[in-house]
This record gives sequence, structure tokens and C-alpha cells, in this order.
Amino acid sequence: MPLSDPVTIVLLCAVAYLGGSVLFALPICKLWGLPDPRALGSGNPGATNVYRSGGWRPAAMTLALDAAKGWLPVWFAYNAGLSALAQAMVALFAVTGHMIPAFYRFKGGKGVATALGAGLALAPITTAVMAAIWLLILWRWRISALASVITVVSGPVISAFIEPENLPLFGLLALLVVVRHRNNLIRLAQGREIGL
Repeated sequence: MPLSDPVTIVLLCAVAYLGGSVLFALPICKLWGLPDPRALGSGNPGATNVYRSGGWRPAAMTLALDAAKGWLPVWFAYNAGLSALAQAMVALFAVTGHMIPAFYRFKGGKGVATALGAGLALAPITTAVMAAIWLLILWRWRISALASVITVVSGPVISAFIEPENLPLFGLLALLVVVRHRNNLIRLAQGREIGL
């Protein structure tokens, strides 16, 4: 069965990638008068480093906007009548945009928040369970990278039981996010990873 209209797929994938390429942590830090998040902790332009310098309000704003850029293009893909596979492609382009952004010399973030937004649009039950796991691990150990890696690795397993049609998507997201966390994993193994 064909995916859907190829022109619409290409257009939405391009829009998703460009939208994903906007790293909201940077303008939010400027707005709040905070240091560049890429100069803190792991150097990741995401909500965790914003939290380290500015607290929960700018971090929550960063998280919400980074998630929205994953959710919105998938929502458009769904309403455009694209197939589930095409929607998953749009989601992956949004996450890839955050990781390899066109606007920042292809040096971006880890993609967790953007994957959260895309997941909520595509597979809300699986994603809600994963979010609960992330919160539980973060509450227990206070290490964002550890919570993120364990959560994305659990995603394919959870999806297999709850929303199996999205298993390939969660498998690819897990691979992308774990690869982006490779330096964090090395620091975790060495006991040098920074907590909140």
C-alpha cells in the first residue's frame, strides 16, 4: 500500500526538519538573561541545562516548545490523511532536525523533548508510560541522561505490548537518542555524569 501523497510527505518532512532545527533553549536563555546552555553541563541545548542555570520556569518553557515542534508536524501529517508510516517519517525528521539542526552548523541537542512531542502525537499511551518512567528515574537518581536513556530503551518494549504498530518508530528513536547520549554514557560509566 502506498504511503500517501509523496509531495505532501516530502513537504511535511522538510517542514518538520526545519522546525526541529530551531533550538528553543537558545532564545529562551537570551530572553531570561541566562548563559548559553551549550556552555553548561554536557553542552546540550535542552531543558536540563536551562534548568541548571535558570530553574524550572525557563526549563519548562524550553521543554514545552521543543516537544511542540515534534508534535505539531505529526499532527498536520495525521490531519492531512498520511499513512501511519508517513507520520512516523515526519516524526523522525523533526527529531533529526533537533539533533542535527540546519541553523546551528548541524550541532544540536539530544532530541528527547522533541521525541516526546512526536510520540504524544503518534502513540500517546506508550509515550505517557515512557514519560512516567522518565520522571520516576529522574526523581530517584537526579540524572537526566540516565533517565532519558533508560526511557527510550524501554520504548520499543512498551510499544510492543500497547501500540505495536509504532514499534519500528520507537526502535529508531531509541537508536538515535542512545547514540546522541554516547558521551553521557561514558561519563556515567566513569561516575562523572552531572546530576541536576
